[in-house]
Amino acid sequence: MDKIEDIFKSFPVLETERLRLVEIEQEYLTDLYTLFGDEEVTRFYNIKTFGKEEDGQIYLDWFRNRFKDKMGIRWGIELKENPGIIGTIGFNNFTVHHKANIGYDLQSAYWGKGYITEALNKVLDFGFTNLLLNRIEAEVLIGNVASERVLSKLGFQREGILREWMLWDGRYFDMIMYSLLKRDFKKS
Repeated sequence: MDKIEDIFKSFPVLETERLRLVEIEQEYLTDLYTLFGDEEVTRFYNIKTFGKEEDGQIYLDWFRNRFKDKMGIRWGIELKENPGIIGTIGFNNFTVHHKANIGYDLQSAYWGKGYITEALNKVLDFGFTNLLLNRIEAEVLIGNVASERVLSKLGFQREGILREWMLWDGRYFDMIMYSLLKRDFKKS
């Protein structure tokens, strides 16, 4: 367990061929507004589309506190050649059962370029290798076909429908449960 404890001493920065996965700092508040101020991005998300930059502060604080409290890790997705984040990705929570829940989002201007697949592959490897996870789960709102494609491409298995699993904005929503086990992960 010392290995896992060491992870939370300083925020782990990860790199892929095109991306840097970085800590979401105060300087990225405008980037969060650009991300979550887009109705195309929030369409399948359980948050209201941001109306002003300050709306992002609660999420920025939540991301940072999850790491500080050793309950999750959320990275900002940054293109290596461009400063600023274009999305976020990470583990929203960990459990004592060596499993975690993953989430991700990306500015719509960057959709269809393979960035989420690239970042997710790196984060999955980190979860299985460094966090000693055995199972990584993802819940997808019905209709989010692009997210389902990404998960399937990386080997996630569709397990079924979680009926009325999420309460948001006064309504219940069904979600599709996906999971990936360590033994099934194929690092690319």
